[in-house]
Amino acid sequence: MRAVQDAMDVLNGKWKIAIISSICCYGKRRFSDILNDVNGISNRMLSKELKELEINQLVKRTVLDTQPITVQYELTKHGDTLQTIITNLTDWGIVHRKEIVGEKSPIIVE
Repeated sequence: MRAVQDAMDVLNGKWKIAIISSICCYGKRRFSDILNDVNGISNRMLSKELKELEINQLVKRTVLDTQPITVQYELTKHGDTLQTIITNLTDWGIVHRKEIVGEKSPIIVE
């Protein structure tokens, strides 16, 4: 039970799973890309959540030497271990939607 609580402490909140899913699906993502992917999140909240994911060594932030400066986010090696969980969660969501609503989810993670 403690391990589940530890995982929930790291992944808690409305946005972290969606942020991780965005990076899982597309690989390296710019801040604005993640902002567009995660419907309803504010700039400030995305920044806060990315910092927490960085602290927990799930996401790596890279500043590129471009004009203007580009910041990219990607999963760390440790963060990559969440890919299977995200895929399983997506698969479950598709089945659940079909069971409850009777329609297929348009989101497919490969």
